[in-house]
Amino acid sequence: MSKRICYIVGAGEFYGFDTLPKEQDFVIAADGGLRYLEAKNISANLVIGDFDSLEDVPIHPNVIKLDCEKDDTDTLSAIKEGIKAGYDTFYLYGGTGGRTEHTLANIQTLKKLSGQGKRGFLFGEDSIMTTITNAKVDFSAHDGGYISVFSLTDRSLGVNLKGLKYELNEATLTNDFPVGVSNEFVGKQSSIAVKDGTLLIVFPKAYKEDI
Repeated sequence: MSKRICYIVGAGEFYGFDTLPKEQDFVIAADGGLRYLEAKNISANLVIGDFDSLEDVPIHPNVIKLDCEKDDTDTLSAIKEGIKAGYDTFYLYGGTGGRTEHTLANIQTLKKLSGQGKRGFLFGEDSIMTTITNAKVDFSAHDGGYISVFSLTDRSLGVNLKGLKYELNEATLTNDFPVGVSNEFVGKQSSIAVKDGTLLIVFPKAYKEDI
């Protein structure tokens, strides 16, 4: 059986779905993301937000109206609902572009997910961002394309990059030195691992089959 995915569609730039939700998946519209789903004729299981983007509470059988003044973003509130529904894998669309601070907020949200032993993937125009915490991720043999690795914690210990143009062995990455930017796939199976810390990984959307 294929894994169950919680799709969350926000009000940022939307570049289309890379994989369409299946019957076992859970689809959440975060505020203005509802417009994108309606344009694709995809039904949302839940609509959540303060609705500043939609400017009104939509007519939907499952709506959660949030206060405008709140600590959690609409996306983070949507993720919490997805976790309540039993999902561990999250695909975030409409979460990049537009206001830079919204993209940064969603990157922090990826970190929160991996810290809880879950996986989140933030889909942009040409790339996918994900985070791993005290974990390892594998990639198929890809001939070319950039992959970047950043530490989101002050220090990420025991970092291993294998099968890429620039490899690391038991290295320490910090969040104030971008040594992991613009690495490259070289036609080999590759992997990224960290023993203690959280890494942000940015790779081409063309390689989405690896997630």
